[in-house]
Amino acid sequence: MTDVGNPILPGCYPDPTICRVGAEYYLVTSTFEYFPGLPVFRSRDLVHWEQIGHALDRPGQLDMQGIASSGGLYAPTLRHHDGTFWLVCTLVDQQDSSRGGNFVLTATDPAGPWSDPVWLGEDGIDPSLFFDDDGRVWLQGTRLAREPEWHDQTEVWLRELDPATMRLTGPEHVLWRGAVLGAVWAEGPHLYRVDGTYYLLAAEGGTEFHHAISVARSDSVTGPYVGNRANPVLTHRHLGRDVDVVGVGHADLVEAPDGSWWAVLLGMRPYGGYHYNLGRETFLVPVTWEDGWPVFAPGQGRVPMVVEVPDGVRADGGALGPHAPWPSAGPVLPGDLRWTGLRGPADFAEPHGTGWLLRVRPENLTDAATPAFLGVRQQHQDVTVRTTLRFDPAGPDEQAGLAVRQSEKDHVLLVVAGGADATGRRVLAVHRRAGVATVLGERSLPDGDDPVTLAVRARGQDYALLAGVGDEPPTPVATADGRTLDSVSAGGFLGAWQGLIATSNGAPSDSVVTVERFEYQPYV
Repeated sequence: MTDVGNPILPGCYPDPTICRVGAEYYLVTSTFEYFPGLPVFRSRDLVHWEQIGHALDRPGQLDMQGIASSGGLYAPTLRHHDGTFWLVCTLVDQQDSSRGGNFVLTATDPAGPWSDPVWLGEDGIDPSLFFDDDGRVWLQGTRLAREPEWHDQTEVWLRELDPATMRLTGPEHVLWRGAVLGAVWAEGPHLYRVDGTYYLLAAEGGTEFHHAISVARSDSVTGPYVGNRANPVLTHRHLGRDVDVVGVGHADLVEAPDGSWWAVLLGMRPYGGYHYNLGRETFLVPVTWEDGWPVFAPGQGRVPMVVEVPDGVRADGGALGPHAPWPSAGPVLPGDLRWTGLRGPADFAEPHGTGWLLRVRPENLTDAATPAFLGVRQQHQDVTVRTTLRFDPAGPDEQAGLAVRQSEKDHVLLVVAGGADATGRRVLAVHRRAGVATVLGERSLPDGDDPVTLAVRARGQDYALLAGVGDEPPTPVATADGRTLDSVSAGGFLGAWQGLIATSNGAPSDSVVTVERFEYQPYV
């Protein structure tokens, strides 16, 4: 027996989907506008997780330029059948509804390479695949109801998919319009066949405080489906906002080799008031079956912060091999799969020892483009992110340093910038909130080529911004209110990222930043 603390993937890893192939479990989550997209994780025991790649990791697979924050890649579903991994997902452009849609990727190795997307041509979001025992393949998804009984009612639809042509075929079936009168925004529909019965799992209530998991069953894949009288079978909305985990929903089921069942799902951990800067995270709960229905977190009825995982979930019963506790602390080196940029490849960055060479780009974090930004998810409430860099700005518009990013309109910068009079250097702390930038503090820097160390020290919702030159320890420049950097305040679906930024704010530039080191150090 092994105890695992929840969440199993801390930080912004929402909409988890899972499958097991032999001795290995595989898991993928949403990534929205970040690139590479759709991270792929592997585990042998549901406890230790290793990221092995991304499904979308090369130019030409998808065009996400111009997609604003909290658009992009929504709610994947991962399945394995007959030697092939299948991943279906939705590309969403909230400014242009004609762009994007549902697509499928395939791979024989989950670490990649994955295929180019094949577009499926059906509307709605959150597609899922079901491979039936008779060889037929079915695609499910959710959309606004065609004939709604209330505002924002959604429905789950089903159509057959021809895997040879990747074309939908046959009639459409509407399976579900909600377990609760007035329920809105069903998402994450998944089908399973257990002991000859078909089960439909779906989340309702919207992916926020009122999120909930419901289940229905049928003797036929096309329905009709009858809901569980216990619906919703798992939710935390009745516990209020002053609780350790809120917004529980969007579950996917997996059976372990010992016959036990488990669910991965999303939830948020508020702190410093009703704010969750780490975003929607991935949690694990046990599932049992009673009277032909799944029971989530039996005996508790809520997501536990510690889960006992029996040894029988490991298919080989042996050692974990290459798997290690995750995430790791300390230096984040080039090649670490935690690094992500925005909307496209990081062709502005070149590995350089334990750090990077970053070419300054005109784009900045307010642009729905690909600025010179590389970041990692904030995965701890108390953490210090630190970088040491060398940078000689060519003018007052050039800036390089650290960023805490929530969206285009909401982020904090701690950067080395050109002097306001076009000479010298300074450290500048800027908070952009709801699109309005405010200078929090600044400090002049001595002339010379001494490296500058910048640090963001988060202790709960207090973000201290520090800077030092040469060997001197960083000292405070300003503070920022972290409560403005989560989706409760800023809107959208994202947690916070912390990382590197190099921008000339619209002006052409040939400048290069030498990043000697970047560290992510939780405070415990």
